[in-house]
Amino acid sequence: MERLLMDDLLKWKNRNRKKPLIIHGARQVGKTWLMKEFGKRYYKKTVYINFENNERMQMLFEGNLEPRRLIEALQIESGMQIDPENSLLIFDEIQEVPRALTSLKYFCEEAPGFSIVAAGSLLGMALHQGTSFPVGKVDFLNLYPLNFREFLAARGEQGLVDLLNSDDRQMQAVFHNKFTDYLRQYYFIGGMPEAVLTYVETHDYDEVRRIQKNLLTYYENDFSKHAPADQIPRIQMVWNSIPSQLAKENRKFIYGMVREGARAKDFELAIQWLSDYGLICRSTRITKPAIPLTAYMEMNAFKLFMLDIGLLTAKGEIGARTLLEGNRIFTEFKGALTEQFVAQELAASGIKLYYYSAANSRGEIDFVVQQEDRIYPVEVKAEENLKAKSLKAFCERYAPLHGIRTSMSNYREEAWMTNVPLYQIADFLKAGSHNQYA
Repeated sequence: MERLLMDDLLKWKNRNRKKPLIIHGARQVGKTWLMKEFGKRYYKKTVYINFENNERMQMLFEGNLEPRRLIEALQIESGMQIDPENSLLIFDEIQEVPRALTSLKYFCEEAPGFSIVAAGSLLGMALHQGTSFPVGKVDFLNLYPLNFREFLAARGEQGLVDLLNSDDRQMQAVFHNKFTDYLRQYYFIGGMPEAVLTYVETHDYDEVRRIQKNLLTYYENDFSKHAPADQIPRIQMVWNSIPSQLAKENRKFIYGMVREGARAKDFELAIQWLSDYGLICRSTRITKPAIPLTAYMEMNAFKLFMLDIGLLTAKGEIGARTLLEGNRIFTEFKGALTEQFVAQELAASGIKLYYYSAANSRGEIDFVVQQEDRIYPVEVKAEENLKAKSLKAFCERYAPLHGIRTSMSNYREEAWMTNVPLYQIADFLKAGSHNQYA
């Protein structure tokens, strides 16, 4: 199963003076597999250390953090000779030994030749709890569930992936129906590696749903294991409210939908916990489409999306037949799933999530993207409905902004707007294919 992040890992490996690398991501998105596969492909030796329930490693890092001393101990632990040129050191679940995290600073400063990759599913929470962190001494990569291109590759459709990577719009249009069929599959299966692998091996949607339900249970069990006791019920309430929050026409997060009469102060820690754990991503409202967007954020107005669209359909009890056949009963939630898909595609591409809505108007722009010195308003359409009144009014008001509409329809250009197929939206924005409108 290929992951696009492998290319970023290889670039990191080839840097002249690289810092230790931390891969952040929720549990079960494939961090351990990716690190081990990276070592297998590009190093002669891989030394894998899992800090979870490893008393020897806890004792080791309680002492002197001088890199030479640590390397000697790691050689004894692994039974391997570790050398900078040919060895990859993997520190998994590093948050379990906070001083191992601190040691990365010393590796960066005193032994920069060593290749060290670390990961921790609960790392975000550990940092908020005061764990010492080597600021400026590490590099970061974020791993998300498989995006749509990775899903196609896992399904054995490398030809379609190569076609998406090309600039041949005419050929892409020829296979448009095939892309959209796979997209509807992706809405059900999602990008969690175990769910994708299960479908590839069995083609059984019921088995995929069983895996998804198990993952949801696994995450919810983690709430009780790792979250502060006083926050567990609130975390569960926020988590359970997300499908209904997204089902609204206005998908802004409403505390009153979590619990009647609730306010921000009641649930802000629960939301932060879910975010640190990697289960949700936040899209923040902006009041004006100007650079930088961060200067116009309204922090108390936001939308919450789940980690994975397949988990959202599982949590919402939406069956495969409903998704694949476009059941009319499904109409109201279809927009929510489409917006969820775009959100996770953008997030996986490193694009920060913002949206726009006027305080006294129903007009809303689903996403507003800043790429360097340009801003692009993006309207999301679930099917081939190409009306875009809000987007057009927004572009006219803030001219010369060029609008981006993403839908199930083919690529097409108009004077003020470009329609991009849903399955291409993240790459279109990230690659700057729209720069001709600057």
